[in-house]
Amino acid sequence: MDESTQRIVTPIAQSEDRLDQALRPKRLKDLIGQDRVKENLQILIEAARKREEPLDHVLFYGPPGLGKTTLAHILANEMGVNIKITSGPAIERPGDLAAILTNLRAGDVLFIDEVHRLGRSIEEVLYPAIEDFALDIVIGKGPSARSIRLNLPHFTMIGATTRLALVTAPLRARFGAVYRLDFYDLDAMQQIVKRAAGVLGVETQIDGEQEIALRGRGTPRVALRLLRRVRDFAEVRADGKITAEISRGALELLEVDHLGLDDLDRRVLLCIIQNYRGGPVGLNTIAASISEEADTIMDVVEPYLLQLGFLERTQQGRQATRKAYEHLGIGYSEDGQPRLL
Repeated sequence: MDESTQRIVTPIAQSEDRLDQALRPKRLKDLIGQDRVKENLQILIEAARKREEPLDHVLFYGPPGLGKTTLAHILANEMGVNIKITSGPAIERPGDLAAILTNLRAGDVLFIDEVHRLGRSIEEVLYPAIEDFALDIVIGKGPSARSIRLNLPHFTMIGATTRLALVTAPLRARFGAVYRLDFYDLDAMQQIVKRAAGVLGVETQIDGEQEIALRGRGTPRVALRLLRRVRDFAEVRADGKITAEISRGALELLEVDHLGLDDLDRRVLLCIIQNYRGGPVGLNTIAASISEEADTIMDVVEPYLLQLGFLERTQQGRQATRKAYEHLGIGYSEDGQPRLL
């Protein structure tokens, strides 16, 4: 491993990495939820196996935390190949991408997270690589410069993005399969919490699992994070067993309400309602008002608030709905003026 790829990992970080790997399903049959995507991927895998070919290029999109990275690992495991992982912002120069591509073996999976953040010059190198499995390299400068083409092994590129609209049309067109990941229903979330508790060696009751699943925002990453914190609470404040009462106590301490809204969600809604009379108000204005990044609000907060029906996107900006007023205990008036109930 050269210096450019080395990284220092503390024992704690290594432990967390191992735990994340343990909680992540390894095979498609072990994945809970996303039934439509699973069925399509099973067909994709079986067809590739019968033809003895690498998988077609795949693009996953949807809100963060729904399993895009997990699915990339599962596809590599199902095909019995290696996976190389990088992200759009990490590939700064065409040479960086060339180094990655030339180290791939036949059938390998190249997973690029945040693929919408690839630079245009990087994409120009990527197009022939994923379409023709070739790498065009320019040698020399000026009049003496010449281009040579290197053949690459047939590999599978898997892209992941939270913003499909920002993936350029030429790049999107080169993916043979495009799948959207949706929020998980309550039953799937409860199964995910139960499986993870078993991996962690934590004793749980069904109602305790359900309390965590209810507050998981339909997102496995969130539910697993909450499960770890409830486990800590149960070990310190109780006998280590996760019950409904223990779950509620821990999650109330974390300021996560019964719908899964946390402090940031409430600050966004209260900003719109109290500062801007319920909206509409621009995203950047909201971000500046609560000292948060606009990207964080758009990628992390908005998808769930939109799903709950607490927020509307209009041409003029974001607007809080009557349901948001009611959830926060704020009276709703037609002129948008908040009044405490």
